[in-house]
Amino acid sequence: MTSISDKDWDVIVIGTGMGGGTIGRRLAELGKSVLFLERGPNGIRAEEHELRADVHDKQARLVRGFLPEPMHATVDGVETVFYAPLGCGVGGSSVFYAATLERPEPHDLDACPEIPHPTGGWPVSYAEMRPYFEEAERLFHVCGNADPLGDPVDLPTGAQTTAVDAYLTETMRKGGLHPYQGHLALQHLDACTYCLGSKCPRDCKMDGRSAGVEPALATGRAQLFDLCEVRSLNSEHGKITSIDAYYQGHSISLKARAYVLSAGALCSPRLLMASGDLANGSGQVGRNLMFHLSEIFALWPGLKHKGSAPSKALAFRDLYHDGATRFGMVQAMGIQARYGEIVHYLNMRFDRSRLRHIAPLRQLTRLVAAIATQLLGEAKIFVGILEDLPDSENRVLYDQKQPEKLAITYNISRELQSRRKVFRQKIKQSINRLRPIFLGRGPDINYGHPCGTLRFGNDPTSSVLNRDCRAHQLENLWVVDASFMPTSMGVNPSLTIAANALRVGDVLAETLEQDSAL
Repeated sequence: MTSISDKDWDVIVIGTGMGGGTIGRRLAELGKSVLFLERGPNGIRAEEHELRADVHDKQARLVRGFLPEPMHATVDGVETVFYAPLGCGVGGSSVFYAATLERPEPHDLDACPEIPHPTGGWPVSYAEMRPYFEEAERLFHVCGNADPLGDPVDLPTGAQTTAVDAYLTETMRKGGLHPYQGHLALQHLDACTYCLGSKCPRDCKMDGRSAGVEPALATGRAQLFDLCEVRSLNSEHGKITSIDAYYQGHSISLKARAYVLSAGALCSPRLLMASGDLANGSGQVGRNLMFHLSEIFALWPGLKHKGSAPSKALAFRDLYHDGATRFGMVQAMGIQARYGEIVHYLNMRFDRSRLRHIAPLRQLTRLVAAIATQLLGEAKIFVGILEDLPDSENRVLYDQKQPEKLAITYNISRELQSRRKVFRQKIKQSINRLRPIFLGRGPDINYGHPCGTLRFGNDPTSSVLNRDCRAHQLENLWVVDASFMPTSMGVNPSLTIAANALRVGDVLAETLEQDSAL
């Protein structure tokens, strides 16, 4: 520990998820010395448990790689407390993700007359990002077929299509849709068990750990401090000078030429606010919080496919947008409608409802789940991903008296409510042949997809980061988690986070080489 704390590193990376793990690998492979700091544990490589909300002890959550603090979310004026589906360990939330790495569409980043962009376009164009999307797809072993309606991609074909997915695909095509084999970060090794939603005990599933941290460590130029909690970033004259952290019962100070923040879109702004409100000349740190709204529904493939496995890689983008109106893609979730999953889903919804204070009612979720299991047992579960848009009043909160409290305030706008209703109608109409049934009535916020809280832009008065994701006010601080995104897009954010981390890694490496004074 002494040798690491005494060393002046080229780069210290705070957080080891899709952004932190990927940029750390990039920098180490470019010859830079990299120190990863991860609040959670490295864990045992053979672990394969799921991310759970019913573990309440802080240490028990931390040792399993779950974010230990509950989220205090005030949504439309109603405060609820629950455990968000977020990881806290090497690989971050990505070790639990469903390995979906889908590219956004050009209009997600670019302004165009046919589909006006809500922010006027990202400061980096789709054309600039395209080679990084392609490289991220190679590094993460993404497989699947090209979307017939989208940008051509050259990917290895995924696992052989199952009979039930073939039936669903054909039925969707007859209904006028354009389904394709979705893009998954899976190597499909022998006896691959498709660890979608849980830790992979091998390295079949590519995530921030298997495709980022572990290859970085293998170079010999990177080291890892797990169970290391960063308390503050110290700065002087527009530069970060050191990090104060807590490690193995001791306070330590760490130094580097450059610092990369990738603690997640909720925790990264909280750390900046805890460090004396760093990088907040625009007043935008923690603001513009976005998620996705999820429209989860079940499809029945018929008695012929009774007992079949869940659909894993089936998607379509026919509803991605309707002219200037933004919706999002539809994809299989890769899970069965089993009793345990249904109880977990219902309990999470109950814990965020107005009835949460009537504890005995929570037990009724088991009865509802038992009935639903009988009804949904042979169903295939899909989700429509509805794009969220930025609102400066939706934000991460910070309380100096309770610095560990994870709190947000978020209002679902009338525009989003209206767009959601239309999206649901379009989903139902488009796949009516398969008897879709939605599994929820109210808006279902995907708390696993926070983004936008340190957005990048060309104007330092309205953004926190410049186009290279360096803080406008700090010459040696970069951010590569989902915080940088000015819009949430209509796809899962993981591929975009990884691609952007590669892009920023190249910029940062060049900066280190050109400016020895950093």
